[in-house]
Amino acid sequence: MQLRKVTAASAAVLALALTATACGSDDKDDASGSGGGKKITIGIKIDQPGIGLKTPDGKYTGFDVDVATYVAKELGYDAADITFKETKSADRETSIERGDVKFIAASYSINDERLQKVDFAGPYLLAHQDILVRADDSSIKSPEDLNNKKLCSVAGSTSAKNVHDKLAPKAQLQEFGGYSECLTGLENKVVDALTTDDSILAGYASQDANKGKFKLAGFKMTNENYGIGLKKGDADLKKKINDALTKMVSDGSWKKAVDANFGPAGYKNEEAPKIGNVVK
Repeated sequence: MQLRKVTAASAAVLALALTATACGSDDKDDASGSGGGKKITIGIKIDQPGIGLKTPDGKYTGFDVDVATYVAKELGYDAADITFKETKSADRETSIERGDVKFIAASYSINDERLQKVDFAGPYLLAHQDILVRADDSSIKSPEDLNNKKLCSVAGSTSAKNVHDKLAPKAQLQEFGGYSECLTGLENKVVDALTTDDSILAGYASQDANKGKFKLAGFKMTNENYGIGLKKGDADLKKKINDALTKMVSDGSWKKAVDANFGPAGYKNEEAPKIGNVVK
C-alpha cells in the first residue's frame, strides 16, 4: 500500500515536470505582443546606412533598428530575444501576412494601397522623396529634368512610380533588387539618378566610401510617413507599439536616435510626427 502511494506521487511529479518542459520549449514569437522570455522576429532593411544596415561583423545599426529595439523592449523583449530578418521592399506585406515577422520597421511608408493588406502603427518619422545624382552632374535641376533619364529604384518601392506618374512621364524606370545595386549603377553611369527617401539617400551619401561622389537634389517631392507594419486586425499590438513610440519621443530616446544616425550626414529631419497623423 505504501509503495503504491509513493509510486503515484512520483508519477504526478513526473507529469508536472513534463508539462513544464513542454511549455518552456515553445520559442516561437509571443502572439500576445508581450515578451515573457520568448523570442521575437522583426523585419528590417540591412542595406540602408543610417536606417537599417548589417555591418561586416554581423551587427545591426540604424534609426529603424533603434526604433525596433526600443519597441521590442517596451513589449517585454530583451535585445537578446530579437532576431532581425531582412525584408526587401517587395516582400514586406507577404512577410507580415505569412507571419514570418512580428512587425516591420524598414523605411516602410504608410499609404492606402498597403493599408489594404497590413496595418501600421505610427508614423514615427516624416521623410521626403528626393533624388541622388553624381556630384559632377549638373543636368538635373528639377524633377522634370528626369524626363528621358534612367531613374533607378528598388522593386516594391513606390518612389520611381511617383516620379514617372506625377512629374516626369518620360523617365526611364530601372528597377534593381536593392539600393546598393542602384548606387553601383549610378556610380558606373548605368543609371542617371537614384530616387527614394531623403533619409536613405543621405545615409548612402555620407558613407566614407561615397563622400564626394554623389549629391542630394533637395527636391522634397513627396511626404513619406514611416510606420511600423503589422498584421491586419491586430489592434492590441498596434496600440502597444503606438504607446511605445509615444514614450520613445517623450523620454528623449527618439531624438537621441535621430542625432546618432542622421547627424553625421547633416540631414535635417522633421520633428517627430504625432501618432496617427499621416501627412499627405
